[in-house]
Amino acid sequence: MEPHTFVLFGATGDLAKRKIYPALYNLFIDGKLPQAFSLVGLGRREWTDESFQANVEKSLYQFSRRVTNDVASIKRFLSAFRYSVLDIGHKDDYQKLKQLIEQREAELHIPSNRLFYLSVGPEYFDTIAANIQDSGLGSVNGWKRLIIEKPFGHDLTTARELNQKLSKAFEEQEIFRIDHYLGKPMVQKLESLQQGNPVIQALWSNRYIANVQITANESVGVEERAGYYDHVGAVRDMFQNHMLQLLMMTAIHLPHNSTSDKVRFKKKKVMEALVPLQKEDVGIHVIRGQYTEGNVQGKPVIGYTSEPGIAPASMNDTFIAAKLQIDSNSWRGVPFYIRTGKRLKEKSTRIVIEFKEPIQHDTAMNEEPIAPNLLVFEINPNERITLQLNSKEIGHNGAFKPVHIDLHKSEEDSPEAYENLIYDALHGDSTFFAHWDELELSWNWVEPILNAFEENLVPLHPYAAGTYGPAESDALLAKDGYHWWFDVKQEQNNESNEGELYEYHTNY
Repeated sequence: MEPHTFVLFGATGDLAKRKIYPALYNLFIDGKLPQAFSLVGLGRREWTDESFQANVEKSLYQFSRRVTNDVASIKRFLSAFRYSVLDIGHKDDYQKLKQLIEQREAELHIPSNRLFYLSVGPEYFDTIAANIQDSGLGSVNGWKRLIIEKPFGHDLTTARELNQKLSKAFEEQEIFRIDHYLGKPMVQKLESLQQGNPVIQALWSNRYIANVQITANESVGVEERAGYYDHVGAVRDMFQNHMLQLLMMTAIHLPHNSTSDKVRFKKKKVMEALVPLQKEDVGIHVIRGQYTEGNVQGKPVIGYTSEPGIAPASMNDTFIAAKLQIDSNSWRGVPFYIRTGKRLKEKSTRIVIEFKEPIQHDTAMNEEPIAPNLLVFEINPNERITLQLNSKEIGHNGAFKPVHIDLHKSEEDSPEAYENLIYDALHGDSTFFAHWDELELSWNWVEPILNAFEENLVPLHPYAAGTYGPAESDALLAKDGYHWWFDVKQEQNNESNEGELYEYHTNY
């Protein structure tokens, strides 16, 4: 990796201390940062270099997945950190920043490679980008890159306006839009599983797959995000970005050794093939919900409209389930079911591939139907890939019972999402980032949903906290003869306690 300067806007904020500093530290102790690098933190607080370094060190002990006992190593890491007070709208502060960066580059004898990380509210993105350009901070002999967090716009119009403003200071290939779901190890293994396994590639189509389910359950409520969340809801907070990105990563067909440009092209083709919804028909394909009081993990919790900062008459969505169709040769006829919500029974993110039953078995009236074959990607909180296959038992009247094969289990000390994404951005690898064409297409696709919700054309179904959402979500799948899959192993154990488990670990 080339030496560089990491310029962090919002260096005193929560995201920086919880995610960015621990990610950089773990990259450092793994030898994934260059010997000479510089980090300049920016914020409104009147910190010195020493107080900044002390706060970074404190965040490592609080939030890093590992902390070395080597005091000298920590000191070497912190020695790269400098701090500068900056008012985002004050142009003179950018000139002062430019002088500091150039001074550090000269001291360390490093080239003018600069990565600008905007760990600030999206309302500041365009102002910062413009000031980077006007101050000459972006006029470098080396490379320059910009990392920004979601949300990228509030709707299609604002997303286009923001992108147009950023494009004046940075080229598209220089903009890295973080969607932290794309940094999760299981999502990245989903890509490598497809590329490295001809068997999976052969099965990855409507010939063998009955349906795909993508779930992101959250057990928490809105908590301190009430003021923000009540203006965005589940569609903007989760569906338009995280969930559609997971759909793209699931549906793409990647040849071996695909480049980041090939991944981007394939993801765009998936979004272009997504069958659009008309505002008047949204209620047929989309379920909208809001949590009421209930019990989560044995504790009583209040309903959404009783949360501090939420209006009692709020019609905001805290749950969405949708049926999507991809009009392509590979996926035509395969429903993709997506759901996400707050205050649900469990915290979990998973992708379930349900395969078609190749043989119609004769089932007696009193026998349970045969469970389908499933490929399950558990993304959060327990990372694993499980294949459920039906096997005919010997000596038990030839009954079919599910066998679970662990293809991959989570590894100890595996990198967290921000480690993977920051490392890729420093290398200029945009494979697991959101690109503008994908974002524009995703905003365009959800626009009818947002309009239908705004006009209350879709009923807002209440669901008790601690459940899996409104009953209407189950009915969405039942119409097609399917049901939502939860923890596959747990379901089977609860039903029969007879399912076998085999472990087979592979490296990708």
